[in-house]
Amino acid sequence: MKILIACEFSGIVRDAFIARGHDAISCDLLPTERPGPHYMGDIGYILENAPIFVPDKGVMFPHHKHGWDMMVAHPPCTHLSVSGAPSFKEKVADGRQQAALDFVAMLLNAPIRKIALENPVSIISTRIRKPDQIIQPYQFGHDASKKTCLWLKGLPLLVANPKDYVKPRMVCSCGKVYPYDQEFTTGCPECGPGHAKPRWANQTPGGHNKLGPSPNRAKLRSLTYQGIANAMAEQWG
Repeated sequence: MKILIACEFSGIVRDAFIARGHDAISCDLLPTERPGPHYMGDIGYILENAPIFVPDKGVMFPHHKHGWDMMVAHPPCTHLSVSGAPSFKEKVADGRQQAALDFVAMLLNAPIRKIALENPVSIISTRIRKPDQIIQPYQFGHDASKKTCLWLKGLPLLVANPKDYVKPRMVCSCGKVYPYDQEFTTGCPECGPGHAKPRWANQTPGGHNKLGPSPNRAKLRSLTYQGIANAMAEQWG
């Protein structure tokens, strides 16, 4: 299949489909971080022109128009994610939020038979439509929590293998940590039940992401986990 991975600079999802024999290309305003078929530029243009990748020459555009068989899109969530709710008023006033919503709508309405759009919990759910599925990386083999919403067209829900599930640690409000399989999975002898919360390796005891402020924080948090990318390629490809 000819597959467009929109708004991806990492090459993770693109390469997962390529590894399974598909003609996949990523597109982003940033350069790709992995060598491979990548168009650095406007997604609106590439949606109208299916490129081909020629080794040693890079991305080439044929003179005749082709159709895309599938698109997996990762639009920026900066102005949409509920984690940024404190700044929503400002983003609504200056038009940034509406522009981000219009971009999402453009991707979802692209003339492609199979579409998957990925984003964290965001106002897409209330302003456009609810997601078809919400997944977590710990369902796909990663010791990490990152609630990920999927809006799907012409594609089935992703199915996680129970064997890939990564168990959390249980953190009690008193600060004590217990293995998930321990008897006191919802508390401890001192505090009683109902005081412990599941936490994965990328989380603080309070449930926040461990990544501190840095110039690369947004890029690192936006990366697709390899297990999820593999599931997309195996099940949708």
